[in-house]
Amino acid sequence: MSKICQITGKKAMVGNNVSHSKRRTKRTFDVNLFSKKFYWVEEDCWISLKISAAGLRLINKVGLDAAIRKAAEKGYLSL
Repeated sequence: MSKICQITGKKAMVGNNVSHSKRRTKRTFDVNLFSKKFYWVEEDCWISLKISAAGLRLINKVGLDAAIRKAAEKGYLSL
């Protein structure tokens, strides 16, 4: 599975390592992802999501149901 948050849609970015002599080499900035299980009360089931820390904060703020509906609407998550 790819390194994409299922709630916010965040994914790895590409940038440069810059040395002391200003020499640049490519690198990736990965997302802070982890797998977590949630109990979805409205559907009466457990779901497993691969989410970022920002996605977890969003779930805590607006609720699991609203976050899942918004992610499905934007195409980050399929229900």
